[in-house]
Amino acid sequence: MLRLLTKQEYPEMELIKVNDKSQLKLVPSPTAVKDNQRTNSDVHFMAANTEIIGIDDMRKKHTIPVFAKDNESTISHQEFIETVEYVTQQIFGGEHILTPAVRVSHPIKGRIPSAVGKPAKELLEHEKTLYFERMAFAIEIASIRDNVAGNELNLTVGGVRAYNLDNLHSTKRAESFRLFIGFKNSVCCNLCVSTDGFKNDIKVRTIAELAKSAYNLFGEFNSYKEIEKYSSLPDTVITESQFAQIVGRARLYQNMPWKNRKDLPAFPLMDNQVTQIVKDFYSDESFCRDESGNINLWKLYNLFTGANKSSYIDSFLDRGVGCQHFVGGLHQALSGSEFNWFLN
Repeated sequence: MLRLLTKQEYPEMELIKVNDKSQLKLVPSPTAVKDNQRTNSDVHFMAANTEIIGIDDMRKKHTIPVFAKDNESTISHQEFIETVEYVTQQIFGGEHILTPAVRVSHPIKGRIPSAVGKPAKELLEHEKTLYFERMAFAIEIASIRDNVAGNELNLTVGGVRAYNLDNLHSTKRAESFRLFIGFKNSVCCNLCVSTDGFKNDIKVRTIAELAKSAYNLFGEFNSYKEIEKYSSLPDTVITESQFAQIVGRARLYQNMPWKNRKDLPAFPLMDNQVTQIVKDFYSDESFCRDESGNINLWKLYNLFTGANKSSYIDSFLDRGVGCQHFVGGLHQALSGSEFNWFLN
């Protein structure tokens, strides 16, 4: 269980100013009623390269990595989730907060001492040890929502942990975490996260420091401003020819020498993900092109975030933020405010 932080341990806690949640509309609809009946966050915010796991399994079955030289415990995946869940309940008290959805990858397997030398296929369950190197989770706040182009968006918080970013062969030191707050598209479960809702490479030594980082990010997040970023995208359209140019230049970008692309807008996804975007441009039920071959930037953005679901956990959030930044750059270029190499 998460131990509640005392005022002495975290005296700044009561000084955090939380955004006015009334900035967001509560959209009455059948989907909203359905969401208010749900208890679990949707696990489909990621797809390939991961497996779904329950937090109770993590508590009961998974070992906790330590720093090898002094045997000091790391902050475990379950402590990370419980800390963010606690902060979410404190900031968004009274809202309909769903239980976390958790996905993991890169299992680290071991065995108890009495099973030394035993063939792996003969190991009994109680003789095996396990933890996962990488973990991502999302917590939906189903009662805080808005609508963009007929797609209902739920406010969502969460985080990513990757033990491979920490040197566990040393003595105990600050550990790396990533936090986000943004929106989840209820149509496709794609996460919409921008720079304003993303905290990269948080370095903390204690749960109290981790809670403080979460308080600062969630408390300073401007939901209304975030929705505004997405609300202008459905009104901006690109032609099939422009889409083809973006795809072609994305292919060029991936293979350019660094000196040629260092001054260009960053393209966030990999070649296989570009292939998925092209496929979905023609076939996705919700976000494909229209009958004339055009596609608006909101649909294009969701093709990008849909393709990003296949990213590994440790690059998932960075690429998701990159998708928003890239499509935002296209929007600025099409409005005439700046040049964009992918379009011009």
